[in-house]
Amino acid sequence: MTKQVLSRYTVQPGDTLGAIAGHFGTSVGALARLNHIADPNLIRVGQVLSVPHPGNTPPPPPPTHYTVQPGDTLGAIAARFHTSVQAIAHRNHIANPNLIHVGQVLQLTGSDVSPPRVVVAVRPGPKTADVTRAQLLVIMPLARPRAADYLPHLNVAMREAAMISPLRRAAFLAQLAHESAQLQFMEELASGAEYEGRRDLGNTQPGDGVRFKGRGPIQLTGRNNYRVAGRALGIDLLANPHRAADPDVGFRVAGWFWTSRGLNDLADRQQFDAITRRINGGLNGKAERDRYYAVALRELGA
Repeated sequence: MTKQVLSRYTVQPGDTLGAIAGHFGTSVGALARLNHIADPNLIRVGQVLSVPHPGNTPPPPPPTHYTVQPGDTLGAIAARFHTSVQAIAHRNHIANPNLIHVGQVLQLTGSDVSPPRVVVAVRPGPKTADVTRAQLLVIMPLARPRAADYLPHLNVAMREAAMISPLRRAAFLAQLAHESAQLQFMEELASGAEYEGRRDLGNTQPGDGVRFKGRGPIQLTGRNNYRVAGRALGIDLLANPHRAADPDVGFRVAGWFWTSRGLNDLADRQQFDAITRRINGGLNGKAERDRYYAVALRELGA
């Protein structure tokens, strides 16, 4: 058996074990075992990890099929396998891309008929460059005290959620600015007691209202939502609900919410009011959201 060749990697701000594993073509479990990490959700900046050497082994062939897991959306699956929602929907005869079910087996490749081409009009812009601190502070001046700590996690979340264009990032940042008062609040100020007994939120156990109150820049609320988001991100948010307020998790939760509601597609078409309705259920705070959106579009060159 050929001995595995290893390299070293130093954990950077905003890193997750999942992102590092993906970069080096391995799994979270393999990386955790290799480095004797008991909790894959707990790594620290500056920690030196053993990782597979980039040239160690050829990458595995891409999968041809995928079984839908709890919390999956077609948008998240498409981003994970570097394809498009339209391509997967076409191959699997899915009329409504928002309706998939757990256990459904999706064909990812191999269709003899090419899916219809969808052309999205996006103005030229820096599609892969991270949002800078200067750009963030133009959009959200009140975020200044937290910008240095939050920005790495924010950029990781946007990359993970396939927000790779200025249009997508502008819409996301504008909505976050309104929902979190420019990143001043990562946890609902109220106790959450008003959610007690809310069966529509899955709050069926005593104390669930307070335990699963709104957290994160787009407030995650209720036992059901904590469970689904946690499964999608590989984090036990039911046992550790406070983690949804931590920037390394909270921004990823916001990214999961965004993709699970198909908001990248709406952002591509600049249907900002439709995004607001899916987040808020109406157009509450429309004027303020629109102002943030205008500034973000201009600042990001969308």
